[in-house]
Amino acid sequence: MRPQSMAKIVRVLEGAGLISGSPDPKDGRKTLLSLTPAAQEQFRIGRSAREDWLTSAIDASLSDDEIAQLASAVKLLRRLAQSP
Repeated sequence: MRPQSMAKIVRVLEGAGLISGSPDPKDGRKTLLSLTPAAQEQFRIGRSAREDWLTSAIDASLSDDEIAQLASAVKLLRRLAQSP
């Protein structure tokens, strides 16, 4: 991605109040970007809605045995994700 393209994206996100920038203390030529509290709240709300949907779908569609199998699979997937 070209710096000019990234600059446009950053300006749009700043204008929407989703990110803010501050000078990098190690290199004043750089800017450190971070999510604003408003953006963090939007992500939290969106994540909660997805989790609520998934929980409801699991409860409505899977048996107790299938839920146990799913829980075991999640443990295995986490282990795989942490391996080098």
